[in-house]
Amino acid sequence: MNNIIKKISETIRTTTQIDPELFQTYNVKRGLRNEDHTGVVVGLTKVGDVVGYERGEDGALKAIPGKLMYRGISIEEIVKGAQSENRLGFEETIFLILAGYLPEKKELGEFSQLLSQTMDLNPKITMHILDLEGSDIMNILSRCVLELYTFDENADDTSEENLVRQSLNLIATFPTIVAYAYNALRHNQGKSLHIRHPKANFSLAENFLYMMKGSKYTPLDVKILDLALMVHADHGGGNNSTFTVRVTSSAGTDTYSSIAAGIGSLKGPLHGGANLRVVDMLKHIKKNIKDWTDVAEVDAFLQKILNKQAYNKTGLIYGIGHAIYTISDPRATLLKEMARDLAIEKGREDEYNFYNLLEERAIKNFMEYKGSNVKKQVCANVDFYSGFVYDMIGLPQEIYTPLFAMARIVGWTAHRIEELNFKERRIIRPAYKNASDIKSYIPLDERK
Repeated sequence: MNNIIKKISETIRTTTQIDPELFQTYNVKRGLRNEDHTGVVVGLTKVGDVVGYERGEDGALKAIPGKLMYRGISIEEIVKGAQSENRLGFEETIFLILAGYLPEKKELGEFSQLLSQTMDLNPKITMHILDLEGSDIMNILSRCVLELYTFDENADDTSEENLVRQSLNLIATFPTIVAYAYNALRHNQGKSLHIRHPKANFSLAENFLYMMKGSKYTPLDVKILDLALMVHADHGGGNNSTFTVRVTSSAGTDTYSSIAAGIGSLKGPLHGGANLRVVDMLKHIKKNIKDWTDVAEVDAFLQKILNKQAYNKTGLIYGIGHAIYTISDPRATLLKEMARDLAIEKGREDEYNFYNLLEERAIKNFMEYKGSNVKKQVCANVDFYSGFVYDMIGLPQEIYTPLFAMARIVGWTAHRIEELNFKERRIIRPAYKNASDIKSYIPLDERK
């Protein structure tokens, strides 16, 4: 390693450290979190809402079943409404989040057709995807989004109509970019290259499976992927990637730069990339527990994880707990319900039952392990079941986080539009308190 790089790296060990007590001294909210771990309110939105607790008359937090709202309508109602009519619901969800109201039947049909007809990529972008090297599809997605800027004649136009046009183009092309990027990745690994053009009469969910797998999918695969896209479409304005999009949008930058920033945030292992940690942990647990029905054996291994004696020895059970949800994560609940039918279809009921048991025991063991130190009720989050669902569909791990982006692009664009169009908007500029000591400048010849 270069000596200068090594020396600067060593100084970072001290220059980046800040006394934790100073956060209380100056009333600074670490991670924009209050002392009770609730988020600091930094803005207003009409797009979506996430609720996991409520405050009592005494000001104390009370855990309640989780709620996820899109434009004031609960995700459960949206999902159940589509399911009761035996139809897919992602396109309807997109319309609701962007437009602010539920479309009429004819309107939804025209909207769905517009999206499916917009999925094809410019041939130059397709060729560039095939030329791009790299093993991370999120990075490829980000590069492609930035490249789309060069093909947009009105890339910097932030008028309402142009923002909607750009948003729909991005929502429609994300599945195509991800599918092509994965197939290009496989080709670079010595496998056959398959580039399938999206079909105009397919939904976004079915087109994605078609571009990924050809005809090797079932109607139930399409339905549960559609559901996964619905529940991931938005999560309020405070999640890291959406807030990133809002911050960059408040500066007036173009859509493509803002969305690329959101992708970079979502890639992080503490955000969208968390689903891969869950998948890896669950694989480890399944290999190390011989009897998937033995509660005592399951408890014993979970205790080892909590005591930093097993898996990666961090003491964390990934997929359990959420920053906002307490009693339940509605996204996990909805995925879990349909995962049962998928497990039956795929002959993986034993594995599904094991996940159920593991969820129950992980929550119980975590709460008992924390004891009086536990600050709130915990539940399984959506990542606990999403990887299992994707695996049953036959989707590779490389596209789990890109799948998240395929859904969340809906919320990102809606929040960007809102950020740029409410009259009282200002550039988002929070303050940081400087905690360094005052020093004097030393002339160059006097430095040692």
